[in-house]
Amino acid sequence: MLDVVFVAMFVVVPLLGLSIYLVKYRRQYAWHKRLQLTMATVLLIAVSLFEVDIRINGWEQRAAGIPSGTGSPYFDPEHKWTSPAGVALIVHLSFAVPTLLLWIVVVTRALRNFPRPPQPGLHSRWHTRYGWAAAIGMLFTGITGWLFYYLAFVAS
Repeated sequence: MLDVVFVAMFVVVPLLGLSIYLVKYRRQYAWHKRLQLTMATVLLIAVSLFEVDIRINGWEQRAAGIPSGTGSPYFDPEHKWTSPAGVALIVHLSFAVPTLLLWIVVVTRALRNFPRPPQPGLHSRWHTRYGWAAAIGMLFTGITGWLFYYLAFVAS
């Protein structure tokens, strides 16, 4: 599931840029909505399955190389939160958790406050401001997630 979430974020971040481009420059509100709802659904499923996998299998043993013996040089199980991989995870979570909550709020409010089909309205100013915050948060969530992934599972 680590690989699935890595790839999902690798796809979602550019699609997020496309979605913003479509609404800002092409005024394609329906396509923006479709892309946002698709990305939200894909990420919700991928992250949920990832969380189940992490709760069942953990990440520390994989990063430490147990039982294979080929662990990351950036992870020390005895100092997991001060090792580079542990610090990268803390930084990642400091972006991921607030961004997830913000994205849920932005999507929920958009569904409640924009007409069908979607078009600019009274909610647009709020949506633009917090949508940008969510998009920037998602970018940093992706970057820090990829860094953690590399430090914990790829580096040898």
